[in-house]
Amino acid sequence: MGGSTELLMSTDIDLKSRARSLGKETLLGLHLQLIRIRLFEERAAELLEAKEINTACHLYIGQEAVATGVCKALRNTDLIWGNHRSHGHYLAKGGDMRSIMAELLCKATGCAKGRGGSMHLYNKEIGMLGTVPMVAATIPIGVGAALAAKLKKTDDVSVAFFGDGATEEGIFFEAINFAALHKLPMIFVCENNYMSSHLPLTDRRTTEKLFELVAMNSMHSIRADGMNVIEMYDLSTEAVERARRGDGPTFIEAETYRFRGHVGPKDDLDVGIRDRDILQSWIDRDPILQLESLLVSEGYTTAAKLETIRKQVLAEVADSVEFARNSPDPDGSGVLDHVFIGGAK
Repeated sequence: MGGSTELLMSTDIDLKSRARSLGKETLLGLHLQLIRIRLFEERAAELLEAKEINTACHLYIGQEAVATGVCKALRNTDLIWGNHRSHGHYLAKGGDMRSIMAELLCKATGCAKGRGGSMHLYNKEIGMLGTVPMVAATIPIGVGAALAAKLKKTDDVSVAFFGDGATEEGIFFEAINFAALHKLPMIFVCENNYMSSHLPLTDRRTTEKLFELVAMNSMHSIRADGMNVIEMYDLSTEAVERARRGDGPTFIEAETYRFRGHVGPKDDLDVGIRDRDILQSWIDRDPILQLESLLVSEGYTTAAKLETIRKQVLAEVADSVEFARNSPDPDGSGVLDHVFIGGAK
């Protein structure tokens, strides 16, 4: 069944009701993952400023609720595919913090053995078979994985994460048409942060409702509050269930915003790319602060316990930095490993 559904921002009453249905353990698990991504990214920003990280980094600060909510609904055998801004996806899918920090420092102990840096993350064990900085490049790969799952008669799901800019690529439309036509177990997650590199969405399109573009392909298509991790988890769970039972793909347009610039630790305000008031309006909707406010007000935890969690995660981040710093550089002996030459035997 296709068609579009526009979801309005959740009311406080609805949010509290959803929270009660999820339960304390799930809520605290979502919160922990949000904090892990945020503090990891903030430390990465500091290392970028200090030039200890030399690979280009596109930070995920502000968008944590999307990856956290979606990946919480998945299992290890489900596959995810990312883009140039995928540190959060890696951690949310269960990736080890030491391995990704080591990859950012291009060390041999990194998740891609120091070959990939920030934009080429890989971990087969958690179901992350690659991130690619080319816009929209992993969308058709994800569709191929969904086709494979259907042909093998498994109930595994494939998820592609991408930004709003990817919806302007031809391969995006080919991919959603193919997935809808064959009712593939695929979830398309568009993290609409309203900026394609440095160009606002309104300067590129006549409509901001990207989910409506996909609905024309008879695909279940929804718009979600990407700053609300509870809503993201709920909608992702429904999409995963739909895919597993053979009812086809889902497109989720998650409205979100990156608090830092397109690439690097700055906020891009100094070069006049973004509006300060707009940025602040999104920061006021910080997904972590929203969830923490609910957790405390509804009695799921206390401010003191939240501070303890923060300190524990800071210790995990510090450990990952120390591990990366003490890890060896790639020695070059395997430089031709995994390199294939056409026609070679």
